[in-house]
Amino acid sequence: MSQISLPFDWHGDARDGDFLVSEANAQAVTHLERWRDWPLSVSVLTGPPRSGRSTLARHFARMSGGTIIDDAQGQDEHRLFHAWNAAQTDRRPLLLVGLAPPSTWTVALPDLRSRLAAAPHVAIAEPDEPLARALIARAFDRAGAGYAADLPDWLLRRIERSYGAIDAVTRLLDAAALSSGRKISTALAKEALQAAGFLPIVPPDPSTANRE
Repeated sequence: MSQISLPFDWHGDARDGDFLVSEANAQAVTHLERWRDWPLSVSVLTGPPRSGRSTLARHFARMSGGTIIDDAQGQDEHRLFHAWNAAQTDRRPLLLVGLAPPSTWTVALPDLRSRLAAAPHVAIAEPDEPLARALIARAFDRAGAGYAADLPDWLLRRIERSYGAIDAVTRLLDAAALSSGRKISTALAKEALQAAGFLPIVPPDPSTANRE
């Protein structure tokens, strides 16, 4: 894994918060940083929910002076087509942001479909282990929740490794800590996640069973 950068901050602007960089998103970050080298003035950025794709796009817009269209796969096709043409004419970069690769979008306009097929596409993947661990710790730190040092690794072995699951689980455990007045230990986490139906998601490692 490449080193996680905290913060990831273009031009000293952290209004959207820090952006953690790992192998899961490094290719997308590098592509946006090198917008001057794009073969076209348009690129497509995709990623799963809660992956930070919109935050990354806003950083890109501030850095490049370019335009972003979020949730692009749901936008009016004529709007996308005209924005594409304007980007080429004005040489002002355009970033289309969506959930799924453009090859899966339902596009009726043949000219737009061919343009999307030609556009560079970079994707944010679901978090790798180091990024997932850092996201868990950051969520608790930002909430001001006290937690056991071994909690992030304990959670990593049991919950789905996705941005959405990490967000849901950390919010749940923060709420459990606030309501109980307890530090988030693995025991509290187990109670709260079982009660909410999160566990078991990933079968426990038999080699660790006797240590819990």
